[in-house]
Amino acid sequence: MSGRITLQEGDLTTHVVDAIVNAANSELKLGDGVAGAIANAGGSSIQSECDAHGPIAVGEAAITGAGDLPARFVIHAAGMAPGGAATEDSVRHCMRASLQLARENGCVTIAVPAVGAGIAGFPMQRCAEILIDEARAHFEGETSLEEIRFVLFGEPAYRVFEMVNDAAKVEAQMERMRQARGR
Repeated sequence: MSGRITLQEGDLTTHVVDAIVNAANSELKLGDGVAGAIANAGGSSIQSECDAHGPIAVGEAAITGAGDLPARFVIHAAGMAPGGAATEDSVRHCMRASLQLARENGCVTIAVPAVGAGIAGFPMQRCAEILIDEARAHFEGETSLEEIRFVLFGEPAYRVFEMVNDAAKVEAQMERMRQARGR
């Protein structure tokens, strides 16, 4: 794995990174939760760009400028339809699409919330497993990203991501040991 996965508790909108990910709906309407925080901190230009882009399919992602945020871009990961719920497939696909957009736009750092685990109602632990799995898989391919930073709102979410990330690190170490014994 060439890049690093980091975890932080805090406010996603304050992170100085190339891109932040918005836990978006497919209509790209910035309502509540992460999207609302992005709209409040970033200003109306982000919603204007979303409106110009138009709706996207659930599981896809779109990129806009970041308005007044300290990031360069906002990547809108559509994990659900408006008023709907996120699924395992929608979370996995919109995370993959977000990382691809980051790569295509030359991003080196990206900050990602618990996409789908807030308003969209997806279970936090399964969210962490999918997002961390997608981040690890992304680093195995060609990418401009050097850091995927998961920014979690509140200690409970942070602890779930920490547990899942630690388990993934242990599993990777065990796999390296198995491969070394097989030589």
